[in-house]
Amino acid sequence: MMRALILLHRWLGVAFGLLFAMWFVTGIVMHFVPFPSLTETERVAGLMPLDPAAAGLGPAAAIAASGIDVADRVRLFNRVDGAVYLVSGAISFRALRASDGTSVAVTSERTALAIAVDHARRRGLDATGAAFVERADHDQWTVPNRYDPHRPLYRMALRDGLGTDLYISSATGEVLLDTTRHERAWNYVGSVAHWIYPTVLRRDWAAWDRTVWSLSLVAVFAAASGALLGSLRFRKACRRLARAPTGWHAWHHVLGLLSMTFVLTWIVSGWLSMDHGRLFSRGEVTAAEAAGLAASPPWPRLPFVEWSGATEAAREIEWFAFAGTFFRRERIGVATQRLRRWDSQAVEPAPRSFLTSAEIDAQIARISSGCSPAVVIAPDDSYRAASSMPGAPVFRSVCGDVWFHVDGASGALLERLDPSRRAYRWVYSALHSWDVPPLMAWPMLRSSLMVMLCGLGLLFSVTGVVLGWRRLRRDLTPR
Repeated sequence: MMRALILLHRWLGVAFGLLFAMWFVTGIVMHFVPFPSLTETERVAGLMPLDPAAAGLGPAAAIAASGIDVADRVRLFNRVDGAVYLVSGAISFRALRASDGTSVAVTSERTALAIAVDHARRRGLDATGAAFVERADHDQWTVPNRYDPHRPLYRMALRDGLGTDLYISSATGEVLLDTTRHERAWNYVGSVAHWIYPTVLRRDWAAWDRTVWSLSLVAVFAAASGALLGSLRFRKACRRLARAPTGWHAWHHVLGLLSMTFVLTWIVSGWLSMDHGRLFSRGEVTAAEAAGLAASPPWPRLPFVEWSGATEAAREIEWFAFAGTFFRRERIGVATQRLRRWDSQAVEPAPRSFLTSAEIDAQIARISSGCSPAVVIAPDDSYRAASSMPGAPVFRSVCGDVWFHVDGASGALLERLDPSRRAYRWVYSALHSWDVPPLMAWPMLRSSLMVMLCGLGLLFSVTGVVLGWRRLRRDLTPR
């Protein structure tokens, strides 16, 4: 049995030593330089001021023109070529010209470039040398599935000092992503390597999922066999039944004992990041819950002037159905909005910023029963969730053993946490990225611990690589 364990760990170590070392190095990089994205602050800062009166259609007319049977949200924003409605349903969306309801898909490189230049200048970026680069389905930074409805994407290079690239949706004309030279360079030795994320593999989600899940599972066996073997040898050494290892074997043994708990939990939790519903629930709403959320009364066909009346500072307006009624949300800034409730007769006279707990209760009652009153999640809560608007409240409704988290700014259902999903939060997020309240309150301490432990894991992996190389060289050298 001991012999089989030694052989298993030895050859798994030979095969996966470099992969372990890579994961620890890239994990440190990822902690400081995440995968490129367009933050909400950047998105809102790049929006043009909005003149609702310039739109020829009202929200109900836009829904009718979109062809979407059950629409739950309508958003109005401005582009350099005119105002646009984005009508969204449960599984699809459509962008329409707000003046006449015709398609507003971007088919011209010139239009995409003008959108990119306007967005960049509103964010204070230098766009004097901006130029079209390509119109493509995928590249290294747009492989995530959330970009699928917007493909192909227009990539524009600003040619500024930061090496900024902007990606424009061909479906809506919105800026979806920005990357800088710094982000791209560090992500090649960070997220791209860590997630085994080359474009040729990641563009096929199923193939990428199976590949990385399988590699990670074998890595778990490599780490577990080493932990078991190291523990057995340590017990024997303590009883003086075995000779203490020397040289590189000694370093590997000592560093393994020191880092064993961290390495094992980090590798297992990393494997669980690829779970995708295999062992734990995905946190998705059921079909019945989705139907309850989608149900809404007919959209009022009021004259558009009654729907407008927005403040001159509004950058976008969103109408959404919630708890059997309608709301108009005016986004003024990244952390400022005006929210009004609408019924079939009139608008709420006084604007406010967020939904109330009573409105959250009414919405959740449409999909579940026996729920406790909704409460605002505290910033230090172990199961906190982020709103679409910085500083906005997120509400929690507890319905039996299922929790629902609802964005108080937009009414969006952010999470559905059943017991399985709540357990996943600890075995993945807490163990892999150390996302626990005490450490999140002390980010410098969290970063220091992460770097120190990943560095220890790297040293341990290097000793394994050296031992593996020596074993291979000895076995392959003719005698």
